[in-house]
Amino acid sequence: MQKKGNVVLDLRPTPGNPRNSEGAFLNLKDGRVLLVYSRFIGGSYHDDAKACIAARVSEDQGDTWSDDEIIAVPEEYNALNIMSVSLLRMGNEDIGLFYVIRQGWHDTRLHLRRSSDEGKTWGEPVCCVPCLGYYVTNNDRVIRLKSGRLLVPAAFHKIRGNNTTDWSGFDEKGHAFFFISDDDGTTWRQGEQSCSMPVTWSRSGLQEPGAIELASGVVWSWSRTDQGMQYEMFSLDGGDTWTPPAPSKFTSPASPLSMKRIPGSGHLLAVWNPIPNYQTRPIDHVTSWGRTPLVGAVSKDEGKTWEQFFAAELEEEQGGGYCYTAIHFVEDAFLLAYCAGEPEDGACLTRLKVRKINFTEMSSE
Repeated sequence: MQKKGNVVLDLRPTPGNPRNSEGAFLNLKDGRVLLVYSRFIGGSYHDDAKACIAARVSEDQGDTWSDDEIIAVPEEYNALNIMSVSLLRMGNEDIGLFYVIRQGWHDTRLHLRRSSDEGKTWGEPVCCVPCLGYYVTNNDRVIRLKSGRLLVPAAFHKIRGNNTTDWSGFDEKGHAFFFISDDDGTTWRQGEQSCSMPVTWSRSGLQEPGAIELASGVVWSWSRTDQGMQYEMFSLDGGDTWTPPAPSKFTSPASPLSMKRIPGSGHLLAVWNPIPNYQTRPIDHVTSWGRTPLVGAVSKDEGKTWEQFFAAELEEEQGGGYCYTAIHFVEDAFLLAYCAGEPEDGACLTRLKVRKINFTEMSSE
């Protein structure tokens, strides 16, 4: 498998900025590309540490990028942090900026803010998750169906006992929920059915779900698990009800899979960490959790078979971990923004990389 593309942005941790994390892209009306991501500030890189939302723009299809502009801070909500961003062009041409507001272990939910001036200013947040609780929605996960419906996949995690101040009360077993808006994000409701792992011995359950609409109108969803593969489920009614979760073709550690449809061809592009060849292993004092290498592939038959396999990152070159990928298409190329961690960082997944891969490279095998 060949490594493709070049890194066009590498946001490494620095003093006072210990982590740059999950991102998402959007095309602006003037032709520039917007990148929004989680920028941790302070002394800690952990998920419950202080983080804000930063933005950069590219005027040359992702080859070069502007400096940071902070567009949202947790103090606006008296929150611990804000992270896990998605971007979507709304039905009225607003930019929709989605991110999780972490008030605490009792309240971690996705919210939507809109901009009618291409990101110069942002409106008040609308909560996309009506139910109070700890809900994990990954970056670059919000999708619009052909019907116009907005669909948000989220993993619900219970908090055991009365401990709402640290990880000790966190139940890692996830349950996949889906939240729906049929009025372009003004109001939201929970789908009729959630999904739970059918394997009783799984500790992870269904974590960090994603979704894509197939050409048939069926919605395909997947979740990371501790069973050596992604589990998948399908909805015939736009995300309200689902088939029982079952193993998919994607081998994987407990690490998320990302997938988008390529404009023009309509083919699917998936990016993920495969196993069993690569397992959790320590690298000096850094652990990759098996999230290496980072690979991709194309499907020309709606996910039945996959071809044009490529690597974005190879284990033997850097010795780190790579995941939480955002996918974006620009002219004759695509951009991958992903979390990365390499030995000199001192921790896994503390930097954000953007890699640009030309489609001509994909056909040169």
